[in-house]
Amino acid sequence: NPKGKQKACKQANTKRRFTLMRKYENLVIVKPTLTAEEIQTSIKAIEEVITSNGGEIVTTDSMGMRKLAYPIEKNERGHFHVIYYSVAPAAITEIERKFRLNEELLRFVTIKYDTNREIAAFDQLVAKAQKKNAIPAKEEAPKTEEVVAEVPVEEVEKPAQEAQTTTAE
Repeated sequence: NPKGKQKACKQANTKRRFTLMRKYENLVIVKPTLTAEEIQTSIKAIEEVITSNGGEIVTTDSMGMRKLAYPIEKNERGHFHVIYYSVAPAAITEIERKFRLNEELLRFVTIKYDTNREIAAFDQLVAKAQKKNAIPAKEEAPKTEEVVAEVPVEEVEKPAQEAQTTTAE
């Protein structure tokens, strides 16, 4: 029966559509009046909303405090944070609903990556964000080691110079 085959195909397509994980990007702007700790807890709460709805966070990118193009709720600045993740399309409405209820957010935008070209762009953005997150950690570690290494060298040189001046007198 041809109608039975079409019906079975439609059912298979709808089942596959709901289990398919699509790639998304969220840019959220957090109020600047919050302290650094409060901003971090707010970002963690946003990430928790995504993961509790079945999402898998790929990476995040904190863009820091930036000036807004126009005031939003009398705020001229905001803390920008980008989250790259994969989630089922049905979960997006719930994620956005919870974002709207969060009073610490000034604005948010959800971007869906659907076509192959967009997915390639998504992968490049993720790689760039991961590289950006990895660089500061690598730079900070050697700096602290260099400072520790330099301090004893300077202290050793000064007494040696003082000893030469006392012997010359």
